[in-house]
Amino acid sequence: MHTQDETGHATILVLNSGSSSLKFGLFQQANGDEALLLEGSAQGIGRDDGSLRIKAPDGRVLEEQAHVLESQTDALQKLTRVLAEQNEVRPTAVGHRVVHGGPHLRTHQRITADVRRQLQDATHFAPLHIPPALALIDEASAIFSDAQHFACFDTAFHATLPPRAAQLPLPRRYAEQGVIRYGFHGLSYESLVAQLGDDLPARAVFAHLGNGSSVCALRDGKSVDTSMGMTPTGGVPMGTRSGDLDPGVLLYLMRTEHLDANALETLLNRHSGLAGYTDGESDMQALEKRAAAGDASAELALDAFATAVRKTIGAYAALLGGIDLLVFTGGIGEHSEAMRQRVCDGLSFIGLSEHDPAGRVRAIHTEEEKQIARHCRALLESGGQSA
Repeated sequence: MHTQDETGHATILVLNSGSSSLKFGLFQQANGDEALLLEGSAQGIGRDDGSLRIKAPDGRVLEEQAHVLESQTDALQKLTRVLAEQNEVRPTAVGHRVVHGGPHLRTHQRITADVRRQLQDATHFAPLHIPPALALIDEASAIFSDAQHFACFDTAFHATLPPRAAQLPLPRRYAEQGVIRYGFHGLSYESLVAQLGDDLPARAVFAHLGNGSSVCALRDGKSVDTSMGMTPTGGVPMGTRSGDLDPGVLLYLMRTEHLDANALETLLNRHSGLAGYTDGESDMQALEKRAAAGDASAELALDAFATAVRKTIGAYAALLGGIDLLVFTGGIGEHSEAMRQRVCDGLSFIGLSEHDPAGRVRAIHTEEEKQIARHCRALLESGGQSA
């Protein structure tokens, strides 16, 4: 095996881990941008219905297996074996999507021993995300020991937030400890900015709607506000996450049900949001079918979700002084026309509608893996310095 393709360009493997999935893409440079060689995903990690699929750039399925995938590292090992059978190119670089880097890691960068230590120290900022990310980094570093490894942070795009958006209404000493608004889905939002290019207007709102959902206000392509806060639990209600709550609710639960931090974390991240409204159902397609059949709890979940997103868009219209473009992305944002319609109902006062002939409302597929590959190539060219 070799570490570069025949044109001499570095080959970059991107690992994009989710709560129960691992997506990957293998890229090389062509015509000034990243070109996909292979892509794939392991779905249902930790469940009996886990699966592994690898596809060619044209969508042809090259490999499909049914597995019980016990963990992210187990999924990576299986992906690596199939990747070796499908392609002889070993990556020069591996790019890792990292949801949260804490207060000190806010730029994409090469993973060194010091960066890994800082990630470990930041675990309390994202205890559900950082430990599995570190385990995946360690496993990938062992498998691809001859490659450079880079961390690309979902929070990096939001480093442009002004103080009024970033600082929380708490005593200043907490901000100095890193208790601020970070914002997430930054790699998704970056990919939309790259795709739109010169077509991106001065005032835009992006809505990444999926199992995790957030909304972002952009001025001249820069993030100026976003719905998620210090953690990906904040903002609009999501599949299993609560979104924003009156802090008094948490105090009430602590006092009356004696919930500790771990129990609250499980409640807010695993059993709330759409799942909370419906006693466990968080899948958008399933909820839409239930609502169409007259299920009142499913209808409430859909209405509450759409209303929260619409309210946030309306707030950002006031912040920006109007909206020139509204973009939906993510699994729900891209594929559910019914949810886009629900969100847009009531936005005609600012000139937005799902069937807007002027093209001010669009659904665009996010390209997180390609965006990570772009950052990795830039970091390779700069010697691994922050980009």
